[in-house]
Amino acid sequence: MSEIRIVLIEDHDLTRMGLRAALQSHSGLEVIGEAPNATQGLKLLQTSKPDVAVVDIGLPDMDGIELTRKFRSFQEETADQGTKILILTMEHSEDAVLAAFAAGADSYYMKDTSIDRLMEAIQATYEGNSWIDPAIANVVLRQMRQGLPEDNPQASQPKTVKIEALETEYEQVLETYPLTQRELEILELIVAGCSNGQIAEKLYITVGTVKTHVRNILNKLCADDRTQAAVRALRSGLVA
Repeated sequence: MSEIRIVLIEDHDLTRMGLRAALQSHSGLEVIGEAPNATQGLKLLQTSKPDVAVVDIGLPDMDGIELTRKFRSFQEETADQGTKILILTMEHSEDAVLAAFAAGADSYYMKDTSIDRLMEAIQATYEGNSWIDPAIANVVLRQMRQGLPEDNPQASQPKTVKIEALETEYEQVLETYPLTQRELEILELIVAGCSNGQIAEKLYITVGTVKTHVRNILNKLCADDRTQAAVRALRSGLVA
């Protein structure tokens, strides 16, 4: 199986070096280039055309959102849509999250999550799936229901976020095996980014019971993991 070719665009040297070492230590991943700022990063993306670009949102010369927008424009001009973009950040404000997706980001990953989760996010992004960190999933959920505010109708970049509805087969599964009230409560906490331990504490149940409910939720949503379950919950409007 071919390796996933990755470019890192991160201005903090130690963070970039640590990410590179961690990614290189995993088979199936190859870091083919890195850049400390957006200007160099944009040129690197245009020339190297990686499979996945891991882009820090807080770059010094141009933020990662603007870099994403510029690179997407380049891709449209060259008819080359191969590179996926994973935003890497500590910022989880609603404005930042929505702006990143509106600019064309494929995935949004919080820096304070484990390196194993980053591997999962990169793999999912490479496969064409939008990986949304559970910590910011509730932001996307609110926006899906309310719609983006039209502060500036004349803006050249439409501020819209598209979230596809559940595929037919998933809808049929949910109709046949609907989630219980307890499973819906746990699903809401999963979307909010809670761990099994936190869910157990909030609902006054054991971690073992939480794990059983989570397993049932994954089965009913045909999801491979909690992140995929959260995304499908957003798409279907299951979470109140």
